[in-house]
Amino acid sequence: MSTDNTIQVTITEKQHQYMSWTTDVLVYIVVLNLFVEFGDAIVIDSFWISILTAVLLKALLAIVIRLEHRVVAFFDKLGGSFFKIIGIATKFLILVTSKLIILEVVNFVFGDRVELGHFIDVLALIIAMIAAKAIMVKFYQSLGETAPSES
Repeated sequence: MSTDNTIQVTITEKQHQYMSWTTDVLVYIVVLNLFVEFGDAIVIDSFWISILTAVLLKALLAIVIRLEHRVVAFFDKLGGSFFKIIGIATKFLILVTSKLIILEVVNFVFGDRVELGHFIDVLALIIAMIAAKAIMVKFYQSLGETAPSES
């Protein structure tokens, strides 16, 4: 005899986006403040500013990811190995230049209140944010997995 403790819930796209943004911003706040706490390159004046920085980083990364996906889709539509190579090169260019743009946008918005270091520091920060988000998603998905039924 097995008991099934699952319920079916319908989530709208708006609810999904809200939870995604909320989770991402909270993860980014934690990662940002860990970098501030344990590193010298990243300096943020206050916790409140770190929250605003996390929101700004989430928005900027969402724009970069959307742009990256559109570029890849464009070159995939063209087909052929030449366009595939051009697509990969363009994706790499977007990923590299976006980190520089993120540095400048954060500097413009927050001035001396936030110092994200140099290119390598921002790259490490963003990789850590993406990794932390991936861990959270994997953990969330594992909570939904059901054990094999006993027969």
